[in-house]
Amino acid sequence: MVVRVAQYTLDVADPDLMADFWAAALGYVVDAGGDGSAKLRPPDDRVGAPTVWLQGSGTPKRGKNRLHLDVVADGDPGAEVRRLIGLGARPTDVGQRGDEDFTVLADPEGNEFCVLHRPPPRP
Repeated sequence: MVVRVAQYTLDVADPDLMADFWAAALGYVVDAGGDGSAKLRPPDDRVGAPTVWLQGSGTPKRGKNRLHLDVVADGDPGAEVRRLIGLGARPTDVGQRGDEDFTVLADPEGNEFCVLHRPPPRP
């Protein structure tokens, strides 16, 4: 028996801001909670994709994430990076050398994530 990733949970200071960003970034649908949280669910055609739960914490992020998302574009990675920056992401430095096959961005609250330039190899 094994486990699979079913949901990615992120503590956020501003659930509305972050729901708007991540829903637009991922193409997900927002189910706002009445408890200061928001659940993002994938469209019906993405069977098996994990949900995202944005848990309102009321506190700002501190330090580098110990766990982060790697996302891959359906098309041109450079165009996707520009689109994400237009949504509110920003380039960030976590020690890259400059020759990586990914671009590191931070969401509007500073949570790092990577845009892979190609899908990861399958073992």
